[in-house]
Amino acid sequence: MAWFGGRQSIQQLVEDHYQVLYRFAFRLSGSASEAEDLTQETFCQAQKSLAQLRDGSRSKAWLFSILRNAYLHKLRSTKRHQTLTPDALAELPERLPDPLPEIEPGQLQHALNESPEDFRMPLLLFYFEDFSYRDIAEQLQVPLGTVMSRLARAKAHLRGRLLSAVQAPLLMAPALVKPVLAKKEGA
Repeated sequence: MAWFGGRQSIQQLVEDHYQVLYRFAFRLSGSASEAEDLTQETFCQAQKSLAQLRDGSRSKAWLFSILRNAYLHKLRSTKRHQTLTPDALAELPERLPDPLPEIEPGQLQHALNESPEDFRMPLLLFYFEDFSYRDIAEQLQVPLGTVMSRLARAKAHLRGRLLSAVQAPLLMAPALVKPVLAKKEGA
């Protein structure tokens, strides 16, 4: 497979990575149309910068970086950036119900959309895209310990949001989400 050579190489990148990039973009944006735009923008940027890709085996990480940067740029331009205060962490339940309730996919996406970027990005990369802690640290340009603490806080935040959504009076059709919250962290 030729990575450096114009049209064929970008076409190969699209064929190899479109689905995972779209899925990541959808989880980030919560919207199919925004995910399509982000994915398309990612491949347009990749085509312009294809000469920067020196190692074809790192193309997935390279494309994720482009997509992440495009998403963050879009967030900054619309000023939707959210922050989490320490008081918000106090809302978390002390004890988890047993068994864990089933969560509808729309509720999960809504909870992810409401999560601060510092929490959402590592969650998506770890649980939905199977990135290792080290890969996430490289992707976010933060120390490994920061990734670990953000993931721990993000899981607690997300769990609290999901449990409060399940306890709300308007429940949607259930779908099992336990594996997302219980995935081992042995990366």
